[in-house]
Amino acid sequence: MKKTIPAAGKALPLHATRTTRPRASRAPKVAKARQASAGNDRQFITALARGLQVLRCFHASERYLGNLEFAARTGLPKPTISRLTHTLTGLGYLDYSPAFGKYSLGAAVLSLSYPYLASLDVRDVARPLMHELAEYAQATVSLGARDGLHMIYLEICQGSQMFRMHMAVGSRVPHGTTAMGRAYLATLAQAQRAEIIEQYREITPKQEWPKVHAGIEQAIEDYAQYGFCLSLGEWNPDVWAVGTPMASSDGSRILAFNVSGPVFNMTRARLISDIGPRLCDLRDRVLSATGGNF
Repeated sequence: MKKTIPAAGKALPLHATRTTRPRASRAPKVAKARQASAGNDRQFITALARGLQVLRCFHASERYLGNLEFAARTGLPKPTISRLTHTLTGLGYLDYSPAFGKYSLGAAVLSLSYPYLASLDVRDVARPLMHELAEYAQATVSLGARDGLHMIYLEICQGSQMFRMHMAVGSRVPHGTTAMGRAYLATLAQAQRAEIIEQYREITPKQEWPKVHAGIEQAIEDYAQYGFCLSLGEWNPDVWAVGTPMASSDGSRILAFNVSGPVFNMTRARLISDIGPRLCDLRDRVLSATGGNF
């Protein structure tokens, strides 16, 4: 029987699955943290940012959302939400359902996402190498990029019929507790990393922050020592993972690879002595093939 690993949280029965979604209570904090990062930037257009906040409210398992749900998840006033959804519907980014009195994402959203993915030639280069490593490790190998205070999956290769991450391209995972997110943070300049960590602290429950912060600090040390970072059940107790960053030649873009596997197969010793070095080799081969241009 195929075992489906939950995306986050406690282990689920074999017949159950779960998709990741941020806690509803954190959503307004995430939005505020993003706006705070703009600081006093006079070029920052708040109205545009708010419209994009609305589009980001949807999760993979949800088709319809109403204005009340948008307001709760963004922290924006209901009158503002009404104007935003009206405008987004007129532009084709939202579709309104009279039967449900709610909105779904419109086809125009694809006009933004598909060109981005299609332009990432690095995925075509990385995919066969990722498949090769996934088969070897009998694990899941992924490629992701930063999306605010999360990492978003750009490519996923499954290597085992017995273990499959219940994730898809476009799924998001947090920075602080995942190997992919920690790898991204570890390669940043200290000042930029400190800024993101502070934003992440603001959306993390106080009782969880000491453990999360300690994990990030350990990941930075691991990256300096090994060239990769670990997540040993902190994001998902059933999953141990290793991640490494990949920066473009001009430094304008940072992606990250990771390998995730079941705890019974991914020991710390194996991650450090075998899987981690192989993942770094994969990264180096992709950099060589692309010339660091992606």
